Amino acid sequence: METVVSGIRSTGKLHLGNYYGALQNFVKMQNEYNCYFFIADLHSLTTHPTPSDLNQTVRQVVVEYLAAGLDPEKSTIYVQSDVPQVAELYLYMNMNAYLGELERATSFKDKIRANPNNVNAGLLTYPVLMACDILIHHGIKVPVGKDQEQHLEMTRTFGNRFNRLYQVDYFKEAFAFAYTDKLVKVPGLSGQGKMGKSNGDADCIYLSDAEEVVRKKIMRAVSDAGPTEPNQTKPDSIQNLFDLMKVVSTTDTWNHFEDLYNRCEIRYGDFKKQLAEDMVLATANVRNRINDIDKDEEYIKKVLKLGAEKAEASASKTIKEVREIIGLKRFY
Repeated sequence: METVVSGIRSTGKLHLGNYYGALQNFVKMQNEYNCYFFIADLHSLTTHPTPSDLNQTVRQVVVEYLAAGLDPEKSTIYVQSDVPQVAELYLYMNMNAYLGELERATSFKDKIRANPNNVNAGLLTYPVLMACDILIHHGIKVPVGKDQEQHLEMTRTFGNRFNRLYQVDYFKEAFAFAYTDKLVKVPGLSGQGKMGKSNGDADCIYLSDAEEVVRKKIMRAVSDAGPTEPNQTKPDSIQNLFDLMKVVSTTDTWNHFEDLYNRCEIRYGDFKKQLAEDMVLATANVRNRINDIDKDEEYIKKVLKLGAEKAEASASKTIKEVREIIGLKRFY
């Protein structure tokens, strides 16, 4: 069975776009592949989060991914820092990564432009750590977007360089993996394209949002005075709301309001109320599971202990073999 490796950011809450996007793919993948899903807390150290914030956000991410359908019995779910072999491999691979290629990485250029006062070594070697996350489990398939293609290319570079340096055929090449091209594109509430945290909390419907919070966000979404001509083109802010309704409401409901809009008879108050109730219903199961899992500290510990044990078993084998290949052998 082929191995899939994917990192999960250790910051921020999951929103509807995550749920209908990558998460749905993860849930399907775990039934067909040997999947490793890790919360990338070591990566987040480049931004120097406070200990309490880091610990709490990692826990929240674990809770929400479990609630959304990741199964610890079907896949390996672990916190990156719980597997110290990742950091050890990171040290070894850094010895074969060169300054010029790391400085040319697009992500490094973007980050130093955005944070010129925090240009640390972790940012520079970020692609090496990303590569080790994949190489430690001999990942072949990596579900990433276009913006991560360069990091995957560098992963192949580091793995192949290791093979050439030590004259072995050890690390296999990993490639981007699109499980399906039918991902649902969920728009944000602001009318600025797809749902995302970069546009602020008001743009997102989070899976953990309470029912009253969901309703308030929908009712406060930008709208206009309404159409003045039959069948006129919708502005972006209105089109986004209709696209959201297409995701969470029935076809009959969407057709009803589409017809009212085209006849210039729509009342946005009624439209938003319907959208809000359908949104509450669509997120109810996950929201309830988040609340239930969040209260079950023993279950959370059990899941992460199981994940760490499974990930360490895989990583320990890799590190043992890598040390032997390099020549790092004990004399006792």
